Amino acid sequence: MLELVVAGITELGGGVRALTLRDPSERTLPSFAPGSSIAVQVGAQVPGAAPARNSYSLTGPGRRPESYSISVRLDEAGRGGSRWMHGLQPGDSVTASAPSSAFPPVLSARHHLLIAGGIGVTPILSHARAAAEWGRSFEVVYAHGEGGGAHREELEELSGGRLTVCGSRGELRAHLAAALIDQPLGAHLYVCGPVAMIEAVTSAAGAAGWPDSRVHAEAFTAPALEPGEPFDAKLLRLGRTIRVESGTTLLDALLAENVPVPNLCRQGVCGECRVAVRVRPGSGDKDTAGIEHRDSFLTDEEKGRGDCLMPCVSRPRGEILELEL
Repeated sequence: MLELVVAGITELGGGVRALTLRDPSERTLPSFAPGSSIAVQVGAQVPGAAPARNSYSLTGPGRRPESYSISVRLDEAGRGGSRWMHGLQPGDSVTASAPSSAFPPVLSARHHLLIAGGIGVTPILSHARAAAEWGRSFEVVYAHGEGGGAHREELEELSGGRLTVCGSRGELRAHLAAALIDQPLGAHLYVCGPVAMIEAVTSAAGAAGWPDSRVHAEAFTAPALEPGEPFDAKLLRLGRTIRVESGTTLLDALLAENVPVPNLCRQGVCGECRVAVRVRPGSGDKDTAGIEHRDSFLTDEEKGRGDCLMPCVSRPRGEILELEL
């Protein structure tokens, strides 16, 4: 973990603020690849409980940086992490992880088509910055509503005329209808934003003949999930049973009972909260452990084995789930 200090704050409008974080001793921070993020511990830490952490994309230069830059959109309906971040002042201390990336660029790509929606612009900005620095072929499509457009001026400067701004879903669809076809062989597409937008873009790319291997996505908002039926979670190592009600995630239930489970995105994307489950002998591949997998991290093979799940989104199909906790 890195102990950092807030060195600067800039209000970008639309409920988004940019924070500059530095080492208190002004030492150089770890370098990172485009599309990387840091996990920031948010809120007051409860003794004995796992710290709450939110992931934020790094928007600044990645080579031997003197500071980290992140942008945070205030989410009034969220869990409080963004409100805590918006309450920070210059000089405040922040604990964060070292950078990691699950959304890096493919360096062998002949061209990079970068598509951002709303606050999903932050990792796309990192990609555009690196592409401009290294002279890679790229273009940016930025979709945002009225009052949005964080980092738009910076993107315009970096892209040098290769930025297209769409103010509505219709404008985005119309632009992509041509842009997805008019691309060189070997181009790669990167999209970050709300789940509905990502699904629309990836679906359009598939219809235009893009192979899955050349389409890369990172979601910034979680899809709405069915509340599911209540169930009992048997913690085999701890010898405890926890009741998980409808509408409550297994992760939240575990954390509420002070069962430490590492977690980060809470959307079934990052894989941080992965936990092992007990496979019942003779249960068969189709119904192994009776899990309703709702994540986008595990492979189909891993889901078929049924020996793990992402407790932030997934649930059992039955009334009992046995965990290796």
